[in-house]
Amino acid sequence: MARVDVLMPQMGESIAEGTLSKWLKKLGDPVKRDEPLFEISTDKVDAEIPAPSAGTLVEIKVQEGQTVPVQTLVAVIETDKGAVASVAGAAPPSPAAQRAPAVSGGAAPATPPAPQRAPTAPGGAGAAAPPPAAASRLSSPVATGEGDGGVETAEERLRKKSTPLVRKIAAEHRVDISAIPGTGFAGRVTKQDILGYIERAPTPAVAAAPGTRSPTPAAVEHPAAEPWPGDRVEPWSRIRKITADHMIKSRRVSAHVASFFEVDFSRVTQLRAKAKASYAERGATLTFLAFIAKACAEQLRAHAVINAAVSGDATIYRADVNIGIAVALEWGLIVPVIKHADELSLMGIARAITDLGERARTKKLTPDDIQKGTFTITNPGGFGPYAGIPIINQPQVAILGVGAIEKRPKVITLPDGTDAVGVRTLGMLTMSYDHRIVDGADADKFLADVKRLLQEFPEGAV
Repeated sequence: MARVDVLMPQMGESIAEGTLSKWLKKLGDPVKRDEPLFEISTDKVDAEIPAPSAGTLVEIKVQEGQTVPVQTLVAVIETDKGAVASVAGAAPPSPAAQRAPAVSGGAAPATPPAPQRAPTAPGGAGAAAPPPAAASRLSSPVATGEGDGGVETAEERLRKKSTPLVRKIAAEHRVDISAIPGTGFAGRVTKQDILGYIERAPTPAVAAAPGTRSPTPAAVEHPAAEPWPGDRVEPWSRIRKITADHMIKSRRVSAHVASFFEVDFSRVTQLRAKAKASYAERGATLTFLAFIAKACAEQLRAHAVINAAVSGDATIYRADVNIGIAVALEWGLIVPVIKHADELSLMGIARAITDLGERARTKKLTPDDIQKGTFTITNPGGFGPYAGIPIINQPQVAILGVGAIEKRPKVITLPDGTDAVGVRTLGMLTMSYDHRIVDGADADKFLADVKRLLQEFPEGAV
């Protein structure tokens, strides 16, 4: 019997650690190759990790809720194959590995040794410890390179080299990461460490100098509510915590204003009815959302301030048009991104929406799928509301909400100039925007052009 090590995969170059959120198999269960084995959560995305080999799950090294660095031993699968393998979940090879030259002369490349496993702690919750060589590297001092002759150990370098999210929070709150006691690998500062440090830190009352910007407010401390007998207390999942922090931050940072535009979707309804079957034959679902995303993609280039971001006292006008599509899941909300949406046809956008939605529901998204959005569309209308006021997805400056699209009475003007009440397919578009850089006129011009395009959608573009 051979043993296959299952490691915490690296879900992107900027991802340094992951949280094992749920085991999909129990100790002793048989597993098939590529069958989902466990779920992980990172700062970027949730994903199911498939088994690297068929066999039996004989060891679980990381328990649900534990956060560990990438390449940490997570589990061991026992197989009947003749060699021990060390596989990092379903992680793709690193760019450096992809660029490595082939071994000349037909010699097989040397297989790196599997990481040394630490003894399992009581209850099976032991995490992998670094091998002795790694430990010696961690403690070796190196020059800081700052010209002052100082040295820092690898532990200090590792702690300072935290995840991009932690560094971003530290910059926003003007916090020195090296001053925070870290609970991660080798003292690495995790997101929970820095948020806890900010919450505990006193806020000095210092008057800002004229012409300077106030720092971003510290993380909110939620008031505690007392559970009553019979209540069920459910701790937040990682995705719920990230969503909550993101929403509160957005309300603090952006000056939210909203505009409402009623759109007549009667022409889109006719075009959709004609083309729906042919789209389905080619593997795409032609929805109202695809038409709306196409109309927005066409207009974002012409209305650059809507496709922008705020950076301190400056505005970044994005060169790319990348539209995020909010997807409601049973366990939370995620926003995968259609990259270069303005370069796609209606068919391309419909396929992208179908693909991203399916991969979001099956936890197959990668970190790159949810990054670099420049504008977001959320579609609560699928659940029936007439309209809603969405919260801006930072660091973007606008988000479009789509209300229910349904038949309603509408006053229409007949060819002879008289008015009549007719039945039309109508829906409300709501856009929240950041009034720091987007004026009401800018937002309304954008929405007016989107409305015009939807009501006059060219048949040749379907």
